Amino acid sequence: MRRLPIRTLATLTAIGALTLTGCGTQSAATGAAGTSDEGRTITARKVMRLTTVHQETGMTLLEGPTFGTDGGLYVVDVTAPAGKPKVLRVDVGRKTSRAVHTDSRGAYTSAQFSPYDGRLYLTDYAHGEIVSMDPDGGDFRTFFSGEVDGALMNPDDLAFDQDGNLYVSDSRGLSEGEAHGRVVRIDRTGEKTAVLADGLAATNGISFDLGYRGLWISELTENRISYLRLDADGKVTARHTAVRVDGGIAQTDSIAVDADGNLYQALHGRAAMIVYNQYGERLATVRLPARTEGLESATNVAITPGGRTAYVTVSGPAGGYLYTFDALADGVRQSNGG
Repeated sequence: MRRLPIRTLATLTAIGALTLTGCGTQSAATGAAGTSDEGRTITARKVMRLTTVHQETGMTLLEGPTFGTDGGLYVVDVTAPAGKPKVLRVDVGRKTSRAVHTDSRGAYTSAQFSPYDGRLYLTDYAHGEIVSMDPDGGDFRTFFSGEVDGALMNPDDLAFDQDGNLYVSDSRGLSEGEAHGRVVRIDRTGEKTAVLADGLAATNGISFDLGYRGLWISELTENRISYLRLDADGKVTARHTAVRVDGGIAQTDSIAVDADGNLYQALHGRAAMIVYNQYGERLATVRLPARTEGLESATNVAITPGGRTAYVTVSGPAGGYLYTFDALADGVRQSNGG
């Protein structure tokens, strides 16, 4: 979120109390000028505005774009107050949207459909819970709540393995500026949990690589992407820093992976994304058009399954928007929410 990336604790304490440090603290960098090491520049095109700043929370923060089997694009608004849509379904062709879910409590930072039961799963950052619902918003359930290894989570993003087990980026320690972040595995029944990695710097984005052999994770307060190698049981066998992101005042938010294994690293504090290949080589920078104002963070992206049309969630004082661009390769499950 995812994004928050630096999810401002003031906003986080306010959406459960109405608290949310959105997927990052909203800083002020709108598509700063590119430099020669940015690779090719891709200019995103505006699709539509989805939300305006909420008077109750003082902001809007779109996250977690993910396509349903019906072709609809589902998006969450992290800082939406009670009564305002917290999950929206967007018809990108008609440029229309409708509310799917709202409640008086949740601060949802990501969304993804499970390959096991087809339900839409959301991370509630403020309350340490994972919830799920039918695509139409019905049958709302709490999937997981409680402590993991003696500590509550601040679940930010999530990824599913091929069997429907959940891998969650737990951004613990963000408000204190301490490296207490974790990667948590929750089996598809919601009954068994395991901490796969800890001591992380505000874990944020999370995505499997193409072969489900490992996880890419972003650490918000260190501006780095780490790689966790997994064994056949989903346990971490090795971990290393894969990419050090030169973000300046911007910070690493959510991550997506396309059919060529390229990483799309969203930035909180700059309305842009950086694309790397699996070896850490910088391929491209996705930016908004010149002179775009009032948009400060690009939190996440979904690439059309089997196609190259990408939709990125962008937010700031001007509101919450969808922008589109042509991805470097086709969309797969790893580039469809999280």
